[in-house]
Amino acid sequence: MFISNAYAQAAAAPAADPGLMGSLSTFLPLILMFVVMYFLMIRPQQKRAKEQKAMMDALAKGDEVITAGGILGKVSKVNDTYVTVEVSPNTEIVVQKHSITTLLPKGTIKSL
Repeated sequence: MFISNAYAQAAAAPAADPGLMGSLSTFLPLILMFVVMYFLMIRPQQKRAKEQKAMMDALAKGDEVITAGGILGKVSKVNDTYVTVEVSPNTEIVVQKHSITTLLPKGTIKSL
């Protein structure tokens, strides 16, 4: 009385083969998103890693550096994996080479 009858619809015709352009337009947003991600995230990260490696290879005695923990000092010894940093007169600490984050210009630290 208050409920109307529900009738099934006829089956839709099968879709035609989209062809090459249809497949390309399906994957185009995904390809475009990857290209944008490459230029905004991957490429700058690779560039920064390359600069960091070049800085580590160029570390030498007398360089003024900042460690990852924020300690400032002068490099007094350099090994393959460790760096000895003089933080005050007659006080040296040994840190891992990759914990050096910044190479300061000469003369930045006056107290050492």
